[in-house]
Amino acid sequence: MDNKLMLMIPGPTPVPESVLLAMAQHPIGHRSGDFGKIMAEVSEGLKWLHQTQNDVLILSASGTGAMEAGIINFLSPGDHVLVGCNGKFGDRWAALSQAYGLTVTKVSAEWGQPLNPDDFKAALEAEGQQPVKAVIVTHSETSTGVLNDVEAISHYLKAHPQVLTIVDAVTSLGAISVPVDEWGLDVVGSGSQKGYMMPPGLAFVAVSPKAWNAYKTATLPRFYFDLGKYRKDATKNSTPFTPPVNLFYALHRSLQLLKGEGLHSIFSRHQRLKTATRAAVQALGLPLFAPDDAASPAITAVAPHNVDAEQIRTVLKKRFDIAMAGGQDHLKGKIFRIGHLGFVSDRDILTAIAALEAALQELGYQGFSPGAGVAAAAGVISGSMKPGAN
Repeated sequence: MDNKLMLMIPGPTPVPESVLLAMAQHPIGHRSGDFGKIMAEVSEGLKWLHQTQNDVLILSASGTGAMEAGIINFLSPGDHVLVGCNGKFGDRWAALSQAYGLTVTKVSAEWGQPLNPDDFKAALEAEGQQPVKAVIVTHSETSTGVLNDVEAISHYLKAHPQVLTIVDAVTSLGAISVPVDEWGLDVVGSGSQKGYMMPPGLAFVAVSPKAWNAYKTATLPRFYFDLGKYRKDATKNSTPFTPPVNLFYALHRSLQLLKGEGLHSIFSRHQRLKTATRAAVQALGLPLFAPDDAASPAITAVAPHNVDAEQIRTVLKKRFDIAMAGGQDHLKGKIFRIGHLGFVSDRDILTAIAALEAALQELGYQGFSPGAGVAAAAGVISGSMKPGAN
């Protein structure tokens, strides 16, 4: 049967039908009053989702574009930055910073392990070094399913008020609470194809007043990603360049859906899906890649023994039309990743785990009792849904 693809990857994520239908409307002029009304409403909705009173600017880009904009608008060549590196995306931000001539000190952990906030504290207080201008951290490391403790890292930064906090929240915004103002985050980047429940194409950058002060003296080259232009036009509910109007329709509708669910329910749902998925994987005798105390509610990475990760993915796709993500870089072929962020429900988890069990059986894996994974996931879900839970 065609057209039954089920996305269980960390992005793009499934899109609600009403969001897809919103995109089917005829485009309108992006300088029109009607577009200005949409722009005003989505701007307020983005502040709600980010839990901030700061600017949240919208770019036509991917999450990487948001992060590049977050770096080039507030830093100058030669500035010293600390970059958290414990996965592909932390490494990417280090490479991006080096490409712009920044002085990079990596604060590293093994892939699959969280960054140690104390390492940032030590790096900030190291004697005889160039002063640190910014700390760049990936909140939810998509490549490994690890959640880094941005709250603890930002707490240490309160003793260094001159240092900017730049956060990649691409797979955490909309899945995990990221209280921008409470944590004192200066620049937070994210992308539309994750927790926002819409297709790729839009990127978002939250900017604090402290970051805007740094903007005044930053000298890295910028034009299309000059956030000052976006801020100026946002005051008029407009954009400096032609936006993808139909994606704004999608954003408008997705934010309505998210508000209807409510922040607490959104975060509780993702926590439940994470817990159910991890319980199921363990019941199947498959090792989890990230530790329980640092597991991302957005994605679960699995490191199977005695069965090939890529063969599991192949059977899931060919037999059941379910897409799960593979490992990246040196983890290719060693792990597979189950996405559970955005428009994902309890039923989706039960379906994916049932298919995973069938795939394991087809591949001759005998490390579990049939039905154990589904039973474990169902136990978490039914327990979480009891009156008064969450």
